[in-house]
Amino acid sequence: MSKKNKPDARGFVYSTNPNFSFQPDEENEHQTLAPHQQKLKIKLETKHRAGKAVTIVENFIGTNNNLEELGKKLKNFCGTGGSVKDGEIIIQGDQRDKILQWLMKNDYKQSRRI
Repeated sequence: MSKKNKPDARGFVYSTNPNFSFQPDEENEHQTLAPHQQKLKIKLETKHRAGKAVTIVENFIGTNNNLEELGKKLKNFCGTGGSVKDGEIIIQGDQRDKILQWLMKNDYKQSRRI
């Protein structure tokens, strides 16, 4: 089987176009800005979560690895679970005050609480 007919991560299996080739998605990850340049937003959300509250940190500019690292640090500081999805850090519970405190302590000066 030729290389053009092998499946890829996006689910393509076969193409009838003889000139078709699987091109990997080129994700343009931004270089991570310094903490004092980040303009993070902290908000509380309960939509689509069966009434449970989660704290969301958004507008992080940087690589996915750095975003996951920041998410891990915030989860450890708050002592709760959470995840990093679609460029957002999701922390279980209403942790806005704790997250704002941690971000201010770690030089994220322009953080906003919503």
